[in-house]
Amino acid sequence: MFFKFVHKRIKIVFIAIIFLFILVIGKVGYIQLFQYKKLNDLASDLWSRNLPIEASRGLIYDINNLIIADNITTTSLVLIPNQIKDKEKVSKSLSEILGVSYDEMYKHVSKKTSIERVHPEGRRLGYEIADKINALNYDGVYLLKESKRYYPYDKLLSHVIGYVGIDNQGLSGLELQYDKYLTGSYGSIKYFSDAKGNRLKMSEIYEKPQDGINLQLTINLDIQKSVERELDNVMTKYNAEQALAIVMNPNNGEILAMSSRPNFSPSNYKDYTIEQINRNLPIWSTYEPGSTFKIITLAASIEEKTVNLDKDTFYDGGSIQVENARIRCWKAGGHGAQTYLQVVENSCNPGFVTMGQKLGKEKLFKYINNFGFGTKTGIDLNGEGSGILFKLDKVGPVELATTSFGQGVSVTPIQQITAVSAAINGGYLYKPYIVKRMLEPVTNSIIKENDKTLVRRVISEESSKEVRRALESVVANGTGRNAYIEGYSVGGKTGTAQKVNNGTYMVGNYIVSFIGFTPADNPEVVVYVAIDHPKGVSQYGGTVAAPVAKSILTDCISILGIEKSENVHEKEYQWNEKKYYTVPNVVGMNKKDAIKELKNFVVTYTGSGDIVKEQSPGAGERIKGGSKVRILLGE
Repeated sequence: MFFKFVHKRIKIVFIAIIFLFILVIGKVGYIQLFQYKKLNDLASDLWSRNLPIEASRGLIYDINNLIIADNITTTSLVLIPNQIKDKEKVSKSLSEILGVSYDEMYKHVSKKTSIERVHPEGRRLGYEIADKINALNYDGVYLLKESKRYYPYDKLLSHVIGYVGIDNQGLSGLELQYDKYLTGSYGSIKYFSDAKGNRLKMSEIYEKPQDGINLQLTINLDIQKSVERELDNVMTKYNAEQALAIVMNPNNGEILAMSSRPNFSPSNYKDYTIEQINRNLPIWSTYEPGSTFKIITLAASIEEKTVNLDKDTFYDGGSIQVENARIRCWKAGGHGAQTYLQVVENSCNPGFVTMGQKLGKEKLFKYINNFGFGTKTGIDLNGEGSGILFKLDKVGPVELATTSFGQGVSVTPIQQITAVSAAINGGYLYKPYIVKRMLEPVTNSIIKENDKTLVRRVISEESSKEVRRALESVVANGTGRNAYIEGYSVGGKTGTAQKVNNGTYMVGNYIVSFIGFTPADNPEVVVYVAIDHPKGVSQYGGTVAAPVAKSILTDCISILGIEKSENVHEKEYQWNEKKYYTVPNVVGMNKKDAIKELKNFVVTYTGSGDIVKEQSPGAGERIKGGSKVRILLGE
């Protein structure tokens, strides 16, 4: 009986052993077949080390492939504490080179970690400091390549481009908006170490970093330089509080230039406040637009056929009564009897009040909304404002009247230039944009390309043509005459808006503006300029802003190769303006007759004989009266 019991126990133990053996074999098989990679990676992590190599941030180009945001190569200090034998000596040497305390450096050197990045003292080191560290030749002390953002034009386009932090992360502007594309992927140098962290004499594995995607903007750097120069001049000449300018292609919404003052240096962003850096005025700032907003009332009136610019008339006695409010014209005593084309030329507030009244609030505000006011344009920049409009049920006769000439509403500059572009380009409202292409970093081949985006059609081609005619007349005969460019058809509108503080209009404090375009019959470029509280000058858009826009438009004509216009609206010169004349053709005339023909100019001549053989400037050129015309005489 006893032996039978023992034999039974042996069988049970034997079965248990076999079962355990099967479990072990199964576990080993499972590990080999299903968990090998995971466990191998975990083991590898224990004895392999990675020294990170930072990727270069994507470049930013202008439309002509000129680099606006670049990278320069720097080095950063990385420590492997387990490999450092004499921690006191290393700490002392590094603290002296980097200019930090011994105690601070000793914390880095003795830290219980596999890899210690010395931050921020050891980041983005100059070549001289890097060479000193490299010459120490200490075990466990490494210098790794890092890429530092470099802005070759410093403050140029600063609010649009933005800036990056010490870790090359985008913090504002396009650097923030497109950070996930501009940021590349880290590479590494992988090496192997023993259990104590000492480096083993085995080959290193190099994993190449993947650079970020490049951006190509719609910005034309030459036009941008013109804008920057003119804004600098404005701030110096008039000691303005702020100033801004936008240049746009009205036919597709591409931004050709954009800037504002004050601006900042992206390379030295720590010297500025967050408010200074983040306030990209052309898209963020909201204010009453003043008379540049009259273009919308004009376009709506023409489209709805509520006024005929040439046949309908209005008598301006200097003011107009609307309920209990008297709305005055900027000209004391008014302009008297006018056609509505002259109302536009003279920027007559009472005349525009009647235009708004003829439309009615429903129609006027329908067009204001259709032109994009009250909502963001959707431009590919962060921080855009949306402006403020009256709610339609809150619009009474006075609100309708003031809105008609740009008072009581709040808009952004980007809304202004986008809406006016629609008014003059045939009636098409396009979404503005500033990134043209995304490019592969090695070959610069196109990954993605942005194109014009039509939001809606707002007016007809016929109405747009009439708007262009009226605005060309403003520059030739009206308040915008300081933007007139000889030989080119220019359209535009001035604006002078009284600033508001705590619900009250400020005395003697205005935002003056001008929006202009050329050629007037087929616009290729539109410019908006606004200057906040210029000092030491009459605060009118035509006096201050129009000459600035003229300078930018003149540069655009040269840069974009815009040809002279065939049918230019002749300017009506005032008594104090220097008049331009067309040089007649005198080649082949005798000397006496030629001098009579050139009576508006100073004539100088060379050669012998009595017949004009050559002349300079040539026939058809328009030059100021009193300028020299040279003729060559012969037989």
